[in-house]
Amino acid sequence: MGIYLNPNAEAFKMDKNTDIYVDKSLVLTELNKLLGTRQNFVCMSRARRFGKSMVGNMISAYYSKGCDTKEIFSKMKIGDVPGYEDNLNKFNVIKLDLNGWFANTRKKNEEDKLISYIDKSVTEEFQEQFEDIDFSEMDNSIDKCILKVYKKKGEKFIVIIDEYDVLVREKVSDDLFQKYLDFLNGLFKDATLRPAIALAYITGILPIVRDKVQSKLNEFTEYSMVDAQQFAGLIGFTHEEVEDLCNTHGIDKEECSRWYDGYKLSESVGVFNPLSVVNAARRKEFGSYWSATSTFEVLKDYISMNFDGIREDIISMMSGTPVPVKVKDFRNKLDDITNKDNVFTYLIHLGYLSYDRKTKTCKIPNEEVREEWVSAIDYDDNYVKVIEIVNASRKLLDDTINGNEVAVAKALDAAHTEVTSNLTYNDEHCFQSAICLAYFYANTRYTLVKELPTGKGYADLALIPFLPNIPAMVIELKHNKSPETALQQIKDKQYDEVLKHYRGDMLFVGINYDEKTKKHECKIEKLVL
Repeated sequence: MGIYLNPNAEAFKMDKNTDIYVDKSLVLTELNKLLGTRQNFVCMSRARRFGKSMVGNMISAYYSKGCDTKEIFSKMKIGDVPGYEDNLNKFNVIKLDLNGWFANTRKKNEEDKLISYIDKSVTEEFQEQFEDIDFSEMDNSIDKCILKVYKKKGEKFIVIIDEYDVLVREKVSDDLFQKYLDFLNGLFKDATLRPAIALAYITGILPIVRDKVQSKLNEFTEYSMVDAQQFAGLIGFTHEEVEDLCNTHGIDKEECSRWYDGYKLSESVGVFNPLSVVNAARRKEFGSYWSATSTFEVLKDYISMNFDGIREDIISMMSGTPVPVKVKDFRNKLDDITNKDNVFTYLIHLGYLSYDRKTKTCKIPNEEVREEWVSAIDYDDNYVKVIEIVNASRKLLDDTINGNEVAVAKALDAAHTEVTSNLTYNDEHCFQSAICLAYFYANTRYTLVKELPTGKGYADLALIPFLPNIPAMVIELKHNKSPETALQQIKDKQYDEVLKHYRGDMLFVGINYDEKTKKHECKIEKLVL
């Protein structure tokens, strides 16, 4: 047993002994399928706080010869899978936390010695654990030691590298970066070494960088925030897992979903932010736990980039409207971001946006992240007017509830003139997005549903309350007509029928925009159910 070579299961046991733990052991069944195949090199990229390191600890504890974890895994979900013991504690495991190594060397101002420190520490453990093998001075790197053990004993290795991309994301010298590429090349590119590695599992925020690093890691299959494939529900909390947690810990599952859901990693699987769900369950309080674990400066810096169309798309996403994004153009390099698609793709990998593979669009996933976006644009002069509208949205909501039609119309005029002047109201979706942005504060009290199907058409916007003692709303938008026409359509199409289960006051809100006068008109009627 060593620290890096054939480690024990203590890190995994600490994870599992926490008061709130979700069993993700079925990820091992998918990895077992990849052993001994050409797909056994795995790059698992996820945003921070999605449990990558905990899964890495579990993988190490399952495969490592340095521990006996049969009793633990027999009681987990994988224990019900036939043949789960076939690979249990059968492999030599090398486990490296590259972020920890880098932080330690940077603290000592010895970053240039990073790779040599790693090689020295691990090769020393090879000599300790394989006393029957004569390692020479030439066996001074991990790859050479692996090859020698494989040649002498036929034993295979599992290589786990957590935060493999830290040197891609951090500013390091060209010399250190080249040493790192050579290190990766030795481990994963050498054809003679490939049969000795039963599984390589590397994690990071970014997938493989598509130039310098890719040439070293082109054997890897990527499973990312934009293409998670069979691992979609195995890292991150699924809806079923969150529902169980909510029931167990007595928290509202709908509110939990509003705060932390929204990451659609495949067409059929969506996941929640795990750490925030755990914090909410533990504290019995919903709120933003994002800022404690993520880098606010990253979001602020990238949305400030003056790329064509980025401001308009951010305004649309702030209003709840998804925007198109081309994720394939991003080369996963931070010094090669050249357009808004690159920015949005990077923010998808960071978790600030979610991606829908079917529609090829991105959006702000949930309330927790929405708060981070508001904080970020508040520091940017390009978004001063947007923040003014966001700050005014609370009064707009109150004026709507109180039936103050004149105040509502003036607020919408301001939102149109000051924020969405680059958008055209001839486009129905732009009109709708501008109204949603004006009602930004409503997200704290309502679920906003655009184009709600009613059986006799689609209501432009429905506000369904999740707090008591506030009215539901149906908002209909018209262009160059009248607010009375909008109200009549709500009645004729019986848009309120879809909310018939709701018991309380309901508001019908008709809004018209006159293209000639550049003014809005508003009419509000209250229906008591």
